[in-house]
Amino acid sequence: MLGTALIVFREVLEAALIIGIVAAATRGIAGRWPRLLAGVGLGLAGSCAVAFGAEAISGLADGMGQELFNAGVLFTAVAMLAWHNLWMARHGRELAASARAVGQDVREGRREMGVLAIVVALAVLREGSETVLFLYGVSLGGRASAGTMLAGGAVGLAGGVLVGWLLYAGLLRIPLQWFFRATSALVLLLAAGMAAQGARFLIQADLLPQLASPAWDTSAFVSDDSAIGTLLHGLVGYEAQPAGMQVVFFALVAVGLAAGMAWTARRDRTVAAA
Repeated sequence: MLGTALIVFREVLEAALIIGIVAAATRGIAGRWPRLLAGVGLGLAGSCAVAFGAEAISGLADGMGQELFNAGVLFTAVAMLAWHNLWMARHGRELAASARAVGQDVREGRREMGVLAIVVALAVLREGSETVLFLYGVSLGGRASAGTMLAGGAVGLAGGVLVGWLLYAGLLRIPLQWFFRATSALVLLLAAGMAAQGARFLIQADLLPQLASPAWDTSAFVSDDSAIGTLLHGLVGYEAQPAGMQVVFFALVAVGLAAGMAWTARRDRTVAAA
């Protein structure tokens, strides 16, 4: 549930920030809200189309290498999570500045009002499509029921909308980078956990060796079926008896993504100081 809530919260918050920035930049202009809401509706419709497409592809994969399909989805989700963390670390401020500039152009008459719907629709479609893929990857872990994922998604949605609205209204003065630093660290662990689960599917398809089976056994301390085990599985893909190859994949993704994020942050500081 927490993994689902984290993903939805992060994506909804980013979309809410773009919507809030555009809304703030066009404050006082008549007719802005119908266009902003139309953009939200278009973005959600596009995200739903992505969701139905993923479900249809999954159905076609039955009996045609389901393990390979599942592994492909998980590794695609890992790649997108990694790209998301690294890209947002470098371009988050640029994205916000671009949204603010579009709103100002509309306010001063340099652009038509219809562009507001386009900007918002693209923001919602981007975040919604990523959410669909990530949640599909989470569901492949096998322990998250539909009800649990729905509850987690509802919590994440409510949290993202609430924080986004508070920031727009000026009622929340907490530096935004705190949110993204904390969620980026959790997303890093989530990506590493998905990589380990992807390795498990490739092992089941006899495409990877196990290396060790299991690498260790922590069932006596935290079993897979316990509350803590379920929580850790949702957040970092925890398994009490992982194969050695799963541990290798987890470590490679965690260390590689952490190094990439550190390099990006250091590079940004160097550019800012120049």
